Parts: sequence; structure tokens; C-alpha cells
Amino acid sequence: MHSPDPVVPPLRLGVAGPVGTGKSSILATLCRALADELAMAVVTNDIYTDEDARFLRSAGVLPTERIRAVETGACPHTAIRDDVSVNLDAVEDLAEAYGPLDLVLIESGGDNLTATFSPALADAQLFCLDVAGGGDVARKGGPGITGADLLVINKTDLAPYVEVDVDRMVADARAARDGAPVLALSKNDPASVAELADWVRTLLARHRAGEHTPVDPGPMAPHSHAH
Repeated sequence: MHSPDPVVPPLRLGVAGPVGTGKSSILATLCRALADELAMAVVTNDIYTDEDARFLRSAGVLPTERIRAVETGACPHTAIRDDVSVNLDAVEDLAEAYGPLDLVLIESGGDNLTATFSPALADAQLFCLDVAGGGDVARKGGPGITGADLLVINKTDLAPYVEVDVDRMVADARAARDGAPVLALSKNDPASVAELADWVRTLLARHRAGEHTPVDPGPMAPHSHAH
């Protein structure tokens, strides 16, 4: 395994997207692809449970103690956007206990198309859609889709069963993002998994070199907390 530079803080990569799009699966895929070469940890966010953390622990993708759960107790975005202190504390605790770390993956709770991380928490952001959500969802926009560093169209292996044209969905996503990176991904497709891992490696190299600046995708859309 690479020996992290103790002077450079870990890259904090936020992963957001609607419920059921496969965020936890993407985290597991990245851990399987990169854990042998990078020192990694994970922070998950859920409203009332630690379900996502338990999924990752049971998958055996990292030592269980390197996977921390944050229970937000409110809309999932509150702890990744409005008051990020509980997540920052979790990242700092992991870095102190198991550091130096190269990469910390921070999973948002499932939210809508507008969920974004505060740049105070995430150095870069990955937003996840899936083909089962409908081929037109990428055209609907929102700061998560348009502003994230990478947009992933997940579960492409399911496209024939939900009558979605993946190429069209990717083209729509690229148009919505003005050509910013879009990746069609299936955990069962080694080529797309390798492309995702390479994107993270490139991002990490730029982070270490001081060439990456976190960009705020934009604020949440107006919404109600009545639920």
C-alpha cells in the first residue's frame, strides 16, 4: 500500500444522489478497487439509522472500524451542507485514529436532485443517478447534476429491463453539464469500474499537488422540512 504524505490532508470525496441510486454500492466498488493502494476511510449519513455503514461493513470492503455512521436526525443534506460539523468531526476522528489517510469517502443520505456538499466538507463531489430512475432524469438538472465534479449514471446493466437508452441518457447528462465528466457505470462492468477508479486517482494526484480547488455546485433549492 502507498504510504500517505502526513503533511497533505486526505482527499474528501462526497457522494450524493437520490434514494436507491446505488451510492453505497459505488463506495463499496471504490473500496474494492483502491483499498490495496490507498489508505481509506468512509463516513455515511442516514437520518435515523446506520444502514449504509452496516452494508459496507458486511461487504468487507474495509476494516469495520474505518467505516463511521452519522445519524443526521433531519433531512440528509443538513449535515453535508447546512452544518457540517458532525461530519468534519467524524473525518478528523478517523484521520487521527487511522491516519495518515489518502482518501475519505463521505456518503450523503438519499436526497433529491438538489443535494450538494458544502465545500468546507467535500473537496470534490460525485453525484449518482441510476437508469431505473428513468432515462429523462438527467435532463431535469439541479445543482447535483449540473455542478458535481463527476456525474455517474449507475446500474447500466439494468437498462434493457427498464427500457432506457444509456447512450441517450449520457448525452443528455453531458448537455446538462456543459460537457463536464459523465460516467456510465455498472459494478459488473470491469471497464467502467476501472474508469471510475482512474478518475479518483487523477483527482487525488491533483489534490496532492495543490492543483484542485473545491467548487461549490450551488445551494439547495427551496424546500420544506415539514416531513
